[in-house]
Amino acid sequence: MKIKQILAVVLLSASTTVGTMFAYSHFSGKPRSLQAETTRIPANYAGLFDSNSTPGEAMADFTKASQSAVPAVVHITTVISNTAGSQKRSPFADLFGDDFDDFFGGPNMRNVPQRASGSGVIVSDDGYIVTNNHVIDEASEIKVTLSNKKTYTAKLIGTDPSSDLAMLKIEEKGLPFILYGNSDLVKIGQWVLAVGYPLNLETTVTAGIVSAKSRTLGLNARRSNTPIESFIQTDAAVNQGNSGGALVNTSGELVGIVSAIASPTGAYAGYSYAIPVNIVKKIINDLLQYGTVQRAYLGVSYLPDNVPDSEKDKIGFKEGIGVYVREVAKDGAAANSGLKEGDYITKINGVRVVSGSEMVEQVAGYKPGDKISLTYQREGKEYNSNITLKNSSGSYGIVKTQAAESLGAEFETLPASKAKQYGFNGGVVVKRIKENGLIDAQTRMRDGFIIIKANGQEVKSIDDLANIMQRSSGRLVLDGLYPGYDGAYSYVIEQK
Repeated sequence: MKIKQILAVVLLSASTTVGTMFAYSHFSGKPRSLQAETTRIPANYAGLFDSNSTPGEAMADFTKASQSAVPAVVHITTVISNTAGSQKRSPFADLFGDDFDDFFGGPNMRNVPQRASGSGVIVSDDGYIVTNNHVIDEASEIKVTLSNKKTYTAKLIGTDPSSDLAMLKIEEKGLPFILYGNSDLVKIGQWVLAVGYPLNLETTVTAGIVSAKSRTLGLNARRSNTPIESFIQTDAAVNQGNSGGALVNTSGELVGIVSAIASPTGAYAGYSYAIPVNIVKKIINDLLQYGTVQRAYLGVSYLPDNVPDSEKDKIGFKEGIGVYVREVAKDGAAANSGLKEGDYITKINGVRVVSGSEMVEQVAGYKPGDKISLTYQREGKEYNSNITLKNSSGSYGIVKTQAAESLGAEFETLPASKAKQYGFNGGVVVKRIKENGLIDAQTRMRDGFIIIKANGQEVKSIDDLANIMQRSSGRLVLDGLYPGYDGAYSYVIEQK
C-alpha cells in the first residue's frame, strides 16, 4: 500500500511539474523572438534586402564585373623629356599641392627625364585606349602594358584638356575591350568598381558606391578656358596610378574614367572622381571622326555652382529651380530663344538640370549644328524653345582638325570681348607650344602670341587658321602680337 502511495505521489509531482513548466513557457513574460519564423522578409522591412530575397543571400557579387573589366584595363608609363619635365606639374599637384611634385620628380630631379604612370581603358578590339590627358601630357614616349604583361609603344591620337581626356592607339588586333554603359542612368548609392594600376601595383579592383554626381572641382579650368567638369564621385579606393582607369558598374559596363582624388595627404582619403562615360564617348568619337573635339555652346553665361551666398542674395537667386542665367550672348545659340538674364534653365532636351555642372554635362554630349530643346523658367512660368548649338567661333559648322596637330601647339579662338578690346575682328591665341613641334623647332614664338593673319589672310578663329593651312602645304607666315607689348611680330614656318 505504501508503495502505491509513493508512486502516486511521484506521478502527481511529475505531472504537476510538467504542467507548471508548460504554463510558464506559454504564459510567462519570456522574451519572444523578433525574427519572423518564415525565411521571407516582410514587405515593410527597412533593411538592405528586398521583399523577395532571403537573409542569407549576397547583396552584390563583383566577380563577373571584375573578370570583364580587368583584361581591358592597361598600365600606362611615360617618359617626359628634360625641357618639358622642368615645367610639368604632377597629375596630382592640383589636388595635393606643389610639394607633392617631388614624388613624381619635382625640383630635385629636373636634370633627368621624368617618368610617370597611370592607367587606361581599351575601348575597341583594334587597340584604341582612353586615358586622362594629364597621364600622357608632354610625354615623349608612351608605353602600354596589358594585363597579360605584353607591352606596346602607343601612338597619341588626340587630347582634350577641357575634359582631361586623351586617346591612344596600339597596333594589335583581337584585344579584350570594355563595353560602354550609360552614365545618365548611374544612381547615387549604387555599387561601382574602380579598376587600375595604383602605386605601380598589378591590376587592382576596389569597390564602393556612387556618393554624388555632377561634382565640380575646378581642376580642368587650370588647363583650359572652356573646362568640362561634372564628375561622378565615389568612395571606391583610388590612389596615384589609377588615373585613366575604369569605373564600372556591377554588369561590367564602363560608366566613367577615373580622373582624380581629393586628399590632404596625397593618398586615398575617402573620395575619388570619374569623368562620366557619356562625356567620354562624345569626346572620343569626335577625336576619331574629326581629329578634334566638337564643342557646342549655348551662348549664355550662368551663375557658378560655388558662388558665395552673398552674391546669390544680391541677385535674389532661388535654390533648386535651375541654372541662373547671367547673360545671353547677342550672337550665341540662345540669342533668339527668348531666354533673358535672370531666367532659370531647367531642362536640356527634357533632362532636368539644377546646377551649372549638370547643364555642362548635358550640352557636352552635342556638337555644333545639333538642335536641342531648351526649357527655362521666368517668374514661375515655364517656357520651351528649340535652338541650334554653335561652335566657339559663333557658327554652326564642324570645326576642322586642329592646326596644333601639325604645328605642335594648343590653340584657342580669341574671345570676342578680347578681340573687341584689341580692336580686331578675331584671332587665335597660342596657348601652349609643345616641345619639338614645328613652332618650337623653327621659331622663337612664345606662349600667349595672338595670330591675326596667316599667309596674309585674316584669321578670326581656329577654323580660319585650319582652312588656310589646308590650302597652303608649304610655307606658312603667321602675323600677330603679344598682349601688353608694342609692335607686330611675324613667324615663318615650313610645313612638312
